[in-house]
Amino acid sequence: MAPHDLRRPFKRPAISDQQRRRELSLQRQAQNRRDAQQHARCLASTLIYLQSPHPESTSEPQVEVEDEVELETEPDPEALASEIDIRQASKLRGSQARKWFARQLMLPEWMIDVPDQLAQDWYVFARPAGKRCFVVSTNGTTVSRLRNGSRLHHFPSALPNGARNRDASGSAQSYSILDCIFHESDHTYYVVDMVCWRGYSLYECTAEFRFFWLNSKLSETGACDPPSQYHRYRFSLVPVYNCDQLGLSAAYSGEAPYVKDGLLFYNKHAHYQTGNTPLALVWKDENCSQYVIDTDSKGQIPSQQQMVIMMMQSWMARSRFSIRT
Repeated sequence: MAPHDLRRPFKRPAISDQQRRRELSLQRQAQNRRDAQQHARCLASTLIYLQSPHPESTSEPQVEVEDEVELETEPDPEALASEIDIRQASKLRGSQARKWFARQLMLPEWMIDVPDQLAQDWYVFARPAGKRCFVVSTNGTTVSRLRNGSRLHHFPSALPNGARNRDASGSAQSYSILDCIFHESDHTYYVVDMVCWRGYSLYECTAEFRFFWLNSKLSETGACDPPSQYHRYRFSLVPVYNCDQLGLSAAYSGEAPYVKDGLLFYNKHAHYQTGNTPLALVWKDENCSQYVIDTDSKGQIPSQQQMVIMMMQSWMARSRFSIRT
């Protein structure tokens, strides 16, 4: 028998669509970072060139300066628009504010497969049950807005520039934006992510850095202290674990100071991306959530539900959890 007849057919496992989109999303992040670095180098070289004396004839250098200045004034339109949104977000009012905040939250996808390098590259934490919202502190006041952009609370807080008696020496234009879930039963804002801090944008920072910065900075402000006259609602950090066996067990079965509503998985290398992203995943079943059925922003049950199907050894398929109406 010929040697090639002894070979058994081998087929590489198919890569899921969600895994492929995760890889593409990380590649786009890397490309955007390279583009930003290239623009920064061009900007730096332009500024150095403009400050350097040129005793030679002014005709030829003038053409080069114009080329460099033109390069400086043509940044990526999407990046410029995003930066303008961040700076102006705290000043928007009425319908403009609702429209802006309605499209700014990073929304997870349902987990339909196990990501590669789950234990090394992912965080996991129990999601608090409640209202997902942005919390913005600026100009001596604090405002929280829901996922649909409508205002939830307007109150003083211990966040930077979040009350009239706080940060009197700081800039009045400074602002902070937190991604929170308002837990009704104990009137607490549980902070799941940090978007901006004292005017510094964290959109282009990895989740690993954002979580480190959140844990380092929030406790320094007194925002985690009990409510007072100038601090109406308490803020609290959500316990975040590495997505290994111990971390998964703690998030899934461990005690939490709030009612759980599933598990959230964040890729450590993911930037804060507005809208749905495969670099943030949500898992729900009857053991870690009392809200197994998905609802829209108005609390209505959509006509179709997403679920995870598990293939049994007998080649029978069944849902990972039952749906109750």
